[in-house]
Amino acid sequence: MSVHMIVCIKSVVREAPQGVGRRTPENSELNPYDRPALEAALRLKDQTGGRITALSMGPPVSIEALAEARAMGVDQTVLVSDAALAGSDTLATARVLAAAIRHLAPFDLVMFGTRTSDSDTGQVGPQTATVIGLPFLGGVKAIEPETNRWKMKRQMDDWEETWQVTLPAAVTIHPRAFTPRPIPLVGIAQAHDGIDVQTWCLTDIGLKAEDAGLAGSPTRVAKLEKIKHQRTCRMLGGEPREQVEALIAELTTMGKIPS
Repeated sequence: MSVHMIVCIKSVVREAPQGVGRRTPENSELNPYDRPALEAALRLKDQTGGRITALSMGPPVSIEALAEARAMGVDQTVLVSDAALAGSDTLATARVLAAAIRHLAPFDLVMFGTRTSDSDTGQVGPQTATVIGLPFLGGVKAIEPETNRWKMKRQMDDWEETWQVTLPAAVTIHPRAFTPRPIPLVGIAQAHDGIDVQTWCLTDIGLKAEDAGLAGSPTRVAKLEKIKHQRTCRMLGGEPREQVEALIAELTTMGKIPS
């Protein structure tokens, strides 16, 4: 059995700047929720053979995230980068990724992280699957390749479900299901020195400017800002019993526990 897996990854902003976020090499990194998806694909490759394509959409700085994916062991890296993509919401992003995935056909399994650390919507995976018309399963924690249908387990809240899935299909990977393998420094150096990223613009995947960016987005990010938590700390003195009594009295006064 030899399969083609496409893992969609993103270069995310580590810290929210003032105003609208701009990704630069200094403030960007591979989305941490994408690393388990890459690891899941690598383990499947160890089992079944085949190849892995890491696909990203974003500015040129996204090459750094693709280099990390290459260092982990993926076979091919593709970046969709175009000035017209600026301001794309999750729907426009899904439209672009779906077009790129079709361009990479044939494929068997499309994999996503469960969400991104900078926007945290969890929408791109299921939206992309819907645009392509693929069966979709979210929160996958185990994948067992079989001849006709693959067996997959997913965790949703406190429930574990077992599904049989006909390929091609799309999944999001549970963030705690696959611990990413460590990357040796030599692997990172080799990935950056010799990385061969295919870079496509919108016309390469058959889309127009009005299909993406602000023109193709029904929603838009107004700004990013850091949330400041106003917290105070007061130390309770005395012996342990006195401290407990003082804490109970304080919580009762605050209405946190009934009097």
